[in-house]
Amino acid sequence: MPIVFAPIDEELTIVKVLADDKTKKHLTSLGVTINGKIKILSSAGGNIICLVKGVRLALNKDVATKILVA
Repeated sequence: MPIVFAPIDEELTIVKVLADDKTKKHLTSLGVTINGKIKILSSAGGNIICLVKGVRLALNKDVATKILVA
């Protein structure tokens, strides 16, 4: 499921990133990798704040919908 529909405060596993190569590379440098763990801290209007490797990240709706989690 896209991360925008994921439950808040639950650790999830990233299964796929559907973004273009440039965005994938940027997300990888931020720690958003396949099989990596991510936790949603808050969500508003599709924009999310998440925790990845102990760091808070803000993702806009366009990017967040391209990150699939399980």
